[in-house]
Amino acid sequence: MNQFRKTMLGLGSAICIMGMTASAQAETLKIGLAGPATGPVAQYGDMQKIGVMAAIEDINKAGGVNGMMLEGVIYDDACDPKQAVAIANKIVNDGVSHVVGHLCSSSTEPATDIYEEEGVLMITAASTSPSITEKGYQMVFRTIGLDSLQGTMAAQYILDTAKPSRVAVVHDKQQYGEGLATSVRDQLAANGLEAVMFEGVTSGDKDFSALIAKLKKEDVDFVYYGGYHPELGLILRQSAEKGFNAQFMGPEGIVNSDLAKIAGDAVEGVLATAPKSFDQNPVNEARVAAISAKGEDPTGPFVFTAYAAVEVMTKAMAATGSTDTEKLASHIRANAVDTAIGTVKYDEKGDLTESTFLVYNLHKDGSKTPAQ
Repeated sequence: MNQFRKTMLGLGSAICIMGMTASAQAETLKIGLAGPATGPVAQYGDMQKIGVMAAIEDINKAGGVNGMMLEGVIYDDACDPKQAVAIANKIVNDGVSHVVGHLCSSSTEPATDIYEEEGVLMITAASTSPSITEKGYQMVFRTIGLDSLQGTMAAQYILDTAKPSRVAVVHDKQQYGEGLATSVRDQLAANGLEAVMFEGVTSGDKDFSALIAKLKKEDVDFVYYGGYHPELGLILRQSAEKGFNAQFMGPEGIVNSDLAKIAGDAVEGVLATAPKSFDQNPVNEARVAAISAKGEDPTGPFVFTAYAAVEVMTKAMAATGSTDTEKLASHIRANAVDTAIGTVKYDEKGDLTESTFLVYNLHKDGSKTPAQ
């Protein structure tokens, strides 16, 4: 074989290899995962990550979607609104058009402005603020219920089951927590139970002596807290230390095993609204086993809502034969889909047509059981 022919064959092989590499790259579809990988609520980001990565693994094992394998790409916004905007812009610049996230409502809302403008499909598995979907955006969906639904459930439980005499409503001054607290307060008032306190605390505070003193002075026997577990854990522990023994209740943002680590025995019997325990559904038995086999926890409130978010996207891709986000958004709005959290249907805003919340008792071992 002469040198020219060797050179041409070598060049042809190189071109062939390059083509195969490019083809392999083209057959990988990136799914962005936006949420807190660092910061005080990173545990909730871990739940979202567990669900997304489990769904991607299962889908890839089954052959992928439309001949493509999925790849999860993690973006850390630390649940900070400014970082969320930067992350959303990075996602756009990275050419990622399909996103699960963000997690905190205060981060999700500004990010949606960018996604809508840039045509990025986003499904949040955790953000519950109604204002996120009130803008009429076409690219925004969720696999979790609204604060208004969660607030209604909490208020109804307080009125019908707990039946306290003097209620205080406390929040962390953030969009998620204050929105929920306001919803609960207003619905209690509409049914004849006026809160004797509506108080805000600062996220990150460590000393809640002044709050507890005021709660004791007002002879409060029930406290609804809108916010996340780090602050409530300290409030519970310090309340027990100071002899304040009211019933506490909060949203899914307090449902974390670290609440018990912070509050100790004081967490026993705390009430919480949270998505249904989808890990207990027999349909998810194999998924739960696979997650547990990795040493990961399948019980977090956002694990299976995140898993379902990937399913909603990818089943729309399979049905339409496309990854075009406009086609996918239209299909998702028009069609019900079976997922790990049940049959999912959307209204025009991109919200679920049925709530996924229940009321639970939390326990000092980190578990939860349905409240009676």
